[in-house]
Amino acid sequence: MPSGSRWGPWRSLITLAPVLIGAPLLAYHQHFKLPEPLSALTDPITKLPQISEERILGVARHLSEDIGYRTVGTYEHALADRWMVEAAEQVQQNCERIVNKTGRKLECEVWRQEGSGNHRFDMMGKRLYKTYVNLSNIIVRVSDGTPEGKKHAVLVNSHLDSTLPSPGAADDALSVGVMLDCMRVLVETPEWSPKHAIIFLFNHAEESLQDGSHLFSTQHPIASTVRAVVNLEAAGTTGREILFQATSEEMIEAYSHVPRPYGTIFANDIFSSGIILSDTDFRQFEQYLNVTGLDMAVVGNSYLYHMRKDIVENIEAGTAQHMGENTLALLKYLSSSKSPLPSLTEGYSPPTTVFFAHVGPTFFMYSFNTAKILYTALFIMSFALVRATFVDPAPALKKGHGFWREQGKGAVAVAASIIGTLLVPNVVAVIMRVVLNKGMSWFRSPLAPIGLYGPAALLGTMISQYLVGEVHEQSVFTALLLMQTLMALAIQMINIGSAAIFFLSALPLFIVFALNQLFAGSNHRLSLWTYGVGQMLPSLTGTLLLLGVTEVFVPLTGRIGAEAPADNIVATIIASLGALSFPLALPFTHRFGRRTLLRGIVLLSMLMTVLIGFFAMMEPFDKMHQKRLFILHLENITTNEHHLHLAAADGAPGFKDLVHDIVREFGTTDVDPVPVVMDDYNSDWDPLYPFSAFLTPYKVPLAVHPGYVSPWVNGQEFVVTSVSHNENLLPGTRNITVTISHPGLIWTVIAFDAHVLKWSLDDNPPDEHVRHHIKEGSFYGHDTYSFDMVVQNPPGTSEAGAEILVNFIGLQEKGIWPAKKGVKAQGGAAMHLFEHLDAWLEEKTQGTVDALLLGCVAGVAVI
Repeated sequence: MPSGSRWGPWRSLITLAPVLIGAPLLAYHQHFKLPEPLSALTDPITKLPQISEERILGVARHLSEDIGYRTVGTYEHALADRWMVEAAEQVQQNCERIVNKTGRKLECEVWRQEGSGNHRFDMMGKRLYKTYVNLSNIIVRVSDGTPEGKKHAVLVNSHLDSTLPSPGAADDALSVGVMLDCMRVLVETPEWSPKHAIIFLFNHAEESLQDGSHLFSTQHPIASTVRAVVNLEAAGTTGREILFQATSEEMIEAYSHVPRPYGTIFANDIFSSGIILSDTDFRQFEQYLNVTGLDMAVVGNSYLYHMRKDIVENIEAGTAQHMGENTLALLKYLSSSKSPLPSLTEGYSPPTTVFFAHVGPTFFMYSFNTAKILYTALFIMSFALVRATFVDPAPALKKGHGFWREQGKGAVAVAASIIGTLLVPNVVAVIMRVVLNKGMSWFRSPLAPIGLYGPAALLGTMISQYLVGEVHEQSVFTALLLMQTLMALAIQMINIGSAAIFFLSALPLFIVFALNQLFAGSNHRLSLWTYGVGQMLPSLTGTLLLLGVTEVFVPLTGRIGAEAPADNIVATIIASLGALSFPLALPFTHRFGRRTLLRGIVLLSMLMTVLIGFFAMMEPFDKMHQKRLFILHLENITTNEHHLHLAAADGAPGFKDLVHDIVREFGTTDVDPVPVVMDDYNSDWDPLYPFSAFLTPYKVPLAVHPGYVSPWVNGQEFVVTSVSHNENLLPGTRNITVTISHPGLIWTVIAFDAHVLKWSLDDNPPDEHVRHHIKEGSFYGHDTYSFDMVVQNPPGTSEAGAEILVNFIGLQEKGIWPAKKGVKAQGGAAMHLFEHLDAWLEEKTQGTVDALLLGCVAGVAVI
């Protein structure tokens, strides 16, 4: 490649095209690459057992389609429990058959754990309490059969249950299948015997806020032998499973042994920051067992996360194979003689390790101390190189401070580019959302917003550089190099491992700048070789990061609430990561002078006008990228009123019109729907609390037939009662036992205001008069729970005035559509409405809406 000193912008760009296009294409191929799915249970060449995607998906299909929606408390949830016990016992029988035949040191033990409990579950800044009755877990321990072999164990976890609106093929039946197949391969591998035990936990209550993992961690006799955890999850249906949480150096090192690593310190930092409001069973294991581990999940196509279309046909070919082979490799290593498990007996230290997977099977890891040394050395060498190679661009005008003056001008240009790169995409976002009322038009594809906000970010860079004025190209390049090396060093000094992204961008810039004289000869300009070679690694690394982040955050905007500026969030993400992916676009804007830069601004502005028009014509939702709609049919047994509640969790336009259309079609009164306030006192949405904070709700009354007799008052009484205890009672307090009876209802919630001094839910109630939410999740057929509490009476109140108002609500076990369509006749008025409403929505929106339809019963009690 020539130096390009006299080449114009078009010829230069065409010359650089192989890098500008090729590196992102390579990143795209790497990001979406999956192994070939296998059907055979054994390798035809080695005759050894192997992971079979076909078998894994068979398990997922049986759970999600044959059994169906396995919501905690439902009949289907109980069916899954029964099936899982049988599957575990089959593993045990196969294990015993092999041991009897070969004499291998191998033992498989099975438990069906059942228990009740309480735990505090803080989420989204809210204090929440969980109580559960007779929930179950199925546990299989594979060991060498000796006490020493059972002393240290690795726990691998998945959950059998699914959430309210989803059959849960990927979340989390896929992981259940992976664990079963890993057990098969391990048990049937000749000569394999674990040095350390593997505990397979099939927990049966994750979606009810991690009750199953809490039950195991606090009550199972072998929980104390767990030294590390591998948690398997899904928030999507395609692509590679990502390691998004690693809590010790030992476990990061263990992960380095998987055949297809996909995990980065960047994902780890993002998740641990709390930006993504999500959680897994990993939390319970950390909190109650004090163990380290790895949290891994399938996250591609998370449009289907907690949706009806989370079914096997939408799980991408190769996804199960990828997760299965990586999980198997982890379990083999952690159960071997090389395992770090014995060293984790006394707990663990949080990781101080930078790690990231890159192209192919490569996996890099180094300590924070090493990072600080590397980044410091790079900054010092970069400064020395910039100083040593400095040539004043205008020696005739030199006034004795040419170097610092030029670096200052370059630094101003870099600072201006940051502002411009972020500002213009956000202006475009405001135009789309506010001016044109076409917010989230890009929602249907994680790559679509790159097409809108990527050019906008480049335009912002170009405008900022035009406004800065004439700056020498090399001064901008060197200022960019110094800024990136300084950012890497400064961020790493505060122990944030994601500083590596600046290091990975700065390192190739340093190398090519050192070689620039070789590329450019004696003309002291930046060679096109410098641009081409220097841009390769940042483009590759940045695009890998950009694809991973947009794959998560773009679908996430469909469930973060109407008040969140989704367009601006996505615009900022793409502008930031785009700038990291193509850092040399900045000095390149100064290569051909201001007149050429102005022409480029005009052309790109024209392109942006076309892009805005194009995206304004797009609809945000389609059949595979649907709008989430939340619909409640609520019967209040205190007021005898029925209401229809409608809500959405996104800010895309059109929801208000859809609400009015629904009410015109299905409303039974002349009252228009009205928006209602969503806060802690809106108990109508307590089954979804605290996620309900993201909802934009409407409410409309429904007519009640004069002859209607509520089954929840007559025959299946839903009641909250209390019994007072006067023994050892302190003045100004009440000691009461509260009992909730909810036959035919699940996921009940009570909410009340009180100053609780002591209760049986935990040892640390808030020491003030506040709102309390208690959510229940119990096994099918268990419909009563109770708790004790001592409350402080409000100052100046009589005993009668100390009564507590309790809001209560529950879901009809047979009133959830479409999960219970098979028994719709038993769901009453709610299911009758839902059947017709769901069909109407499908036709009206052409399948672009996925509705969660819940029949609810609520009321108010005084205790």
